Amino acid sequence: MRKIIILFLIIGIGVLYGCSDSSVRELAGVEVREYQGERLGSINNFRENSINGPQFINISNYKLEIKGLVENPINYSYDEVLSHQVYSKVVTLNCVEGWSVKILWEGVLLKDLLNETGVKEGALTVIFYAYDGYSSSLALNYVLDNNILLAYKMNNVTLPPERGFPFQVVAEDKWGYKWVKWVTKIEVSGDPYYKGYWEQMGYSNTGNLDEGFLEN
Repeated sequence: MRKIIILFLIIGIGVLYGCSDSSVRELAGVEVREYQGERLGSINNFRENSINGPQFINISNYKLEIKGLVENPINYSYDEVLSHQVYSKVVTLNCVEGWSVKILWEGVLLKDLLNETGVKEGALTVIFYAYDGYSSSLALNYVLDNNILLAYKMNNVTLPPERGFPFQVVAEDKWGYKWVKWVTKIEVSGDPYYKGYWEQMGYSNTGNLDEGFLEN
């Protein structure tokens, strides 16, 4: 009888501490406000300035399409994107409205996804399309040389809908309008002059922070 009681105690402790064979369910993360001694902003510090308001994407049928000048066009599910190596870095988003937020972003490298598709010769530009019809672009060399993230978390929390769930481009050293949210399609293009939503209205096509955001 004593052996049976001990056995039940061991099983109970295993269940309590997640050592059983049952599947583990990940709970929602708690937002961190400090990382390696560096003070971070908050998810709540962002202003809502999207063209059609927050978008709500059904992740069960979501696909991230990568097409254009690539050898192997791909449609990734959400989980397939997250199956790639994940990275994190602290990057500040600067908005042309005059506010900025420093955030710990977590995601996959865009260049890892592009390498899987096999970028063709003549490719110069990466165009990002959002669920709400928004678009913007970045130079291919910039994406490849700067370890640009396609983020799915911010401050240890999965992106909320208003912040771009499921994915947002972390276009470091670029103005906020280059940080496309709700990304559904990525097109590799040979057109260096492609203009997205705000670029068509006179914003800089490069979007570099040190050059101002209006075309000269």
